Amino acid sequence: MLQFDHMTVIAPTLEEGIEYVSNCLEIDLINGTTHTDMCTHNRRVKLGESCYLEVIAINPDAPSPSCPRWFGLDEIEAVRTEWSKGARLRGWVARTNEIDKVLRLHGHLLGSTKWLDDHFNFSVPAGGELPMGGILPSVIDVGDNPPTATSLVDQGVRLREFVLEHPTPSKIIALYNEMGIVEPPKVREGARPCFSALLDTPSGLTVLK
Repeated sequence: MLQFDHMTVIAPTLEEGIEYVSNCLEIDLINGTTHTDMCTHNRRVKLGESCYLEVIAINPDAPSPSCPRWFGLDEIEAVRTEWSKGARLRGWVARTNEIDKVLRLHGHLLGSTKWLDDHFNFSVPAGGELPMGGILPSVIDVGDNPPTATSLVDQGVRLREFVLEHPTPSKIIALYNEMGIVEPPKVREGARPCFSALLDTPSGLTVLK
């Protein structure tokens, strides 16, 4: 089984990502960590008991990793271009405790598993790109550990709706069903693939894109 775990804002720099999300949600982003093996760093916002929002970027103080970075972050110009166009919420992650089984069935779409930071398994395509341009999730397996969201400081933000607009929504819904994804993005017809999230915040409703 694959369960929605978190959504990802992919930023040219962490500072830009923090500024954007902080302004949108009107909160300080206080939950953060570094990913040693991928040489990235992040900030996180709890969105519920088992899901959260991540802002991720290359860590300029870390050495280059031994493999392509996840979330397409090595494509620096493409990340900057999408950011400038306002496409900032571009990826998402589903969790499982059976990542080997998932990748036996869907590895041609999701990539292969990597053991990262001596803590979790994660699916990464060969070139580090977003699976199917971000339409499909990356997959995380933390074993018997609880979902990451349970350890985050709660800042009063809640996810109401996570939406993917796509020109052929029926095909994407069928793919999500085939993969057995629980609580995937709601798919609606749109001119081009793009994500948005409707969020309850201490200051009221807001939309993150």
